[in-house]
Amino acid sequence: MRSSQYSFLRRALVTSLAIVSIAGQAWAQSAPKVKFSTSAGDFVVEVYPDKAPKTVENFLQYVKDKHYDGTIFHRVINDFMVQGGGFTTSFVEKKTRPAVQHEGREALAKGLKNVVGTLAMARTNDPQSATAQFFINVKDNAFLDPILIPPGDPVPKFEYQGRVYENTPRANLINAPQLFGYTVFGKVVSGMDVVNKMKAAPTGAGGIFPSDVPKTPIVITSATLVK
Repeated sequence: MRSSQYSFLRRALVTSLAIVSIAGQAWAQSAPKVKFSTSAGDFVVEVYPDKAPKTVENFLQYVKDKHYDGTIFHRVINDFMVQGGGFTTSFVEKKTRPAVQHEGREALAKGLKNVVGTLAMARTNDPQSATAQFFINVKDNAFLDPILIPPGDPVPKFEYQGRVYENTPRANLINAPQLFGYTVFGKVVSGMDVVNKMKAAPTGAGGIFPSDVPKTPIVITSATLVK
């Protein structure tokens, strides 16, 4: 009896491990990778359609459309982030499709934060303005993370930047621009040494920008899906 129970448990364990392995392979296959070839070197990012589906779809369409080819990293700040994907080497802003829906809170709830090596959408002060530009965090930037709103309507108690709000209508907090943060949708999985090289580039004024532009242009020669 003990022998048969042991045999059953062993088969169950093997089956469970096989399921976990298959699930892990499926997860890996569902995370598309994009290779960026740049004048500073190559790096590869992995994106997560299961965590930020609209953002990933938008980003991959720009990749497929060759939108990023020939664009520059126009904003580089050591100990913060490197941003690109919107301007040509002549500082002409490329045309984009309509903005993508902000998915920062959904992505955060699924574990994506603005930490070193993660890929996030750049935007203006309007949370719903992200189009093609992206940035790579080169340090942990928790202040860029979306703020999760506690349950309730009105929300009984909410604290932000040292100030306490009580019995606040939920819609007021959900729609407050300063609480949206930035949508993380991927991370660098190889070539982070290249990104670190980029972040250390000497910068200054360039084109329409008064500062933070690499003095030696960092050009994306191509962005392609990794087969």
